[in-house]
Amino acid sequence: MRVLLVEDDEPVAQSLRRGLTRYGFEVEWVSTGGAALAHEGPYDVVLLDLGLPDTDGLDVCKALRERGDVPIIVISARSDETDRVVGLELGADDYVSKPFGVREVIARIRAVMRRVRPRTNPSSSSGETAADEYGTRLTIDRKAARVRLDGEEVALAPKEYDLLSFLTEEPGALMTREQIMEAVWDANWFGPTKTLDVHVAALRRKLAGAVTIEAVRGVGFRLEIVNDVGASGAS
Repeated sequence: MRVLLVEDDEPVAQSLRRGLTRYGFEVEWVSTGGAALAHEGPYDVVLLDLGLPDTDGLDVCKALRERGDVPIIVISARSDETDRVVGLELGADDYVSKPFGVREVIARIRAVMRRVRPRTNPSSSSGETAADEYGTRLTIDRKAARVRLDGEEVALAPKEYDLLSFLTEEPGALMTREQIMEAVWDANWFGPTKTLDVHVAALRRKLAGAVTIEAVRGVGFRLEIVNDVGASGAS
């Protein structure tokens, strides 16, 4: 999926760019409203900051909407309800207030794309929610934010769910501590990462036998799916 990122704050832009690229997005970054309006390359969604150096982001939002129906998600430090309402009235599809985490932005993008490009599948037509299956025991319903082990719902804390959701995006991939903290906790997280170890331990305990989460010393973690039903008693 191609993303046009319109953001004048370089650290924020680079953080978003890294996070989105890691999830398979193609990101084109411009830092001014003029560059956004002059951009000719195709894109599927626009992430638009309101505080641009050359023009008000709301004007850019209006101009982009007049050109077509490409989804626009406003990202801004402005938390005033008036700006939010005006942005939506001018054609924005969603609004994310700073500070935010990369995973929140990705979730917003996916939600907007589901609305503009609804996916059809057998379960949705019957009124049931599709869930992702991992091996024979674990399912994750990302739309409802529910996890089931052997058909029974597992009670996870919000960050435990976010961590599991992130690690299962690419089973088997080694994720660094920095990548995980940036994606699950905050795009600008600084400080100790001990909380990550606590949440990993909780997932290991609650999902024993369905997944393994390997700690790679000095690097990060790797989640693997356990496909052998007979391995449910393994630690």
